[in-house]
Amino acid sequence: MEIRVLRYFLETAREGNMTRAAQRLFISQPTMSKQLKELENELGTKLFVRTNYNIRLTEAGMLLRERAEDIVSLVDKTEAEFKALEEINSGDIYVGAPESESMGLFAEIVCRLQREYPKIRCNIYSGNMQDVCEKLDKGLLDFAIVMNFVDPMKYNCLPMSTKDNWGVILRHDDPLAEKESFSVSDLKQLPLICSKQWVDQEFPQWFRSDLSEVNIVATYNLPFNGAVLAKAGVGYALMLDNLVNTGTGSDIIFRPLLDVPEAEMYVIWRKNQIFTPIAELLLNELQSRFQSLDSSAVSGKKECIKL
Repeated sequence: MEIRVLRYFLETAREGNMTRAAQRLFISQPTMSKQLKELENELGTKLFVRTNYNIRLTEAGMLLRERAEDIVSLVDKTEAEFKALEEINSGDIYVGAPESESMGLFAEIVCRLQREYPKIRCNIYSGNMQDVCEKLDKGLLDFAIVMNFVDPMKYNCLPMSTKDNWGVILRHDDPLAEKESFSVSDLKQLPLICSKQWVDQEFPQWFRSDLSEVNIVATYNLPFNGAVLAKAGVGYALMLDNLVNTGTGSDIIFRPLLDVPEAEMYVIWRKNQIFTPIAELLLNELQSRFQSLDSSAVSGKKECIKL
């Protein structure tokens, strides 16, 4: 299975049309068709269902697309890393992160590094913790920013100096908008809109009871979409503060959730990670910034900062 052919496959899957894919890759359509047919023969299964006007992926094709995207990304990242080994002042850094105000602090560190090394390019992949840790484990990311849970057996980590606050997004004309804050007991009576990740990770600690008591009417992956649902009156969106506009002129407001822990953020990377010179520079900046925290701020988490 050649990387070149996987690129042909991915472009065809994106375009849904072999002729357009061949044109974008500057090869002939017969060559594209022949290469993809040989790929199907090699794998022993059909990857496309072909019609007169377009093609669509079979179930096997969808599986290969998922694998091929990771394979091609890892090849591209590896090639870039080798090119960057002797280039201390340029290169790519790959970071996975959630939607969080804490990204602002990380961005400040990257900005400071780019002032000295202007050819650095920081590539951010946004996703939940499961997504970013999976890509980190595969070597597709150099660092990840995650919330609360860290496995010290798999990752080195640095606790960040900021914490995010949980709250409820609701319409400004909702009767409950008069409340200054919410408690977990209030949530049991409400139709909730929340991230599936938080249902799995945070809700068992918050509610300490059967989650069947919680009325989840919608879930979201990106906070903006959760806020849109709340604005439409679908329910009450649970999310971290400062992710969507709830200020003057907005149709929605944020009310803090008082009786749950603040969300603590960590920068993590794989044990025995080999960094490019530019990623090593970023690590040094992160360590300089976050290891200067007062020791009391990281009490009980010392295993996270052992490198």
